[in-house]
Amino acid sequence: MNIIYLLLALSVLVAIIFFIAFIFSVKKGQYDDMYTPSVRMLFEDELVNSKSKNKTTKQEKTE
Repeated sequence: MNIIYLLLALSVLVAIIFFIAFIFSVKKGQYDDMYTPSVRMLFEDELVNSKSKNKTTKQEKTE
């Protein structure tokens, strides 16, 4: 019966350690958006093209 108490206490201790590590990593920004920077270069041309189209239309309007 003593081993059950020992294992229960040990599992609660491990759970608390993992929870503290999770909270620490969230506060340090570990889980910030990691997907967008990796695909940003794929969509950059579209943004540049739309900005250059807006500039040309503004220039045409002013002329």
